[in-house]
Amino acid sequence: MFEKKLLVSSPKTPSEISERKISKTRQTLKTARKFDYYYFDGPRKYGYGGYSYDGRWRKLARKLIQEYSLNSQSIVLDIGCAKGFLVKDLMLECPGLQAFGVDISKYAVKHVEKEVIGRVHLANAIELPFADSAFDLVISINTLHNLTRKKIKLALSEINRVGSGKSYIVVDSYFTPEQKKRFKDWVLTAKYHAYPDEWLSLFREANYLGDYDWTIV
Repeated sequence: MFEKKLLVSSPKTPSEISERKISKTRQTLKTARKFDYYYFDGPRKYGYGGYSYDGRWRKLARKLIQEYSLNSQSIVLDIGCAKGFLVKDLMLECPGLQAFGVDISKYAVKHVEKEVIGRVHLANAIELPFADSAFDLVISINTLHNLTRKKIKLALSEINRVGSGKSYIVVDSYFTPEQKKRFKDWVLTAKYHAYPDEWLSLFREANYLGDYDWTIV
């Protein structure tokens, strides 16, 4: 289990944080956590503010292919893949590679890129519909923290089960009280978040075998 810096997230500006904090209400959070149109393509206060393919995941796809020695024979699973953009980019960057994704959002699964139709399925991370050791690499980017701590442990066990020893996850975290405050002002859907040492404790409890990284707001 190693920390690997593969994903570079865009820092949120003070104005973005302030606007999100002001717009957050109990109803806003309830709407965002439905992960439907409003979360992906509705107003920014509910989530992405419009989530369309722009190739933003291709850089990460290249890093994953290099870091985990993926090739045209590899099979990869993306848990929490939304509209399947990274699934698409993995196959673009490595022709022949077979990539698949799962998400709990019916809306996202219905609006995947045409190249990944039939590859993205409706499923929950705590009960993956795949055989043991079905994938050469399992990834989950900014998804697991949307579960409770108890369910994250179940999801990590599922990642171990369906993978073949290689996995890479990214979760929300913070290193300072100031970063924690920024995160809490920004977050809409996370049910569990913690400092890195608390995350590592959870990983060990779940006997998680793969690699990890943090998203810092």
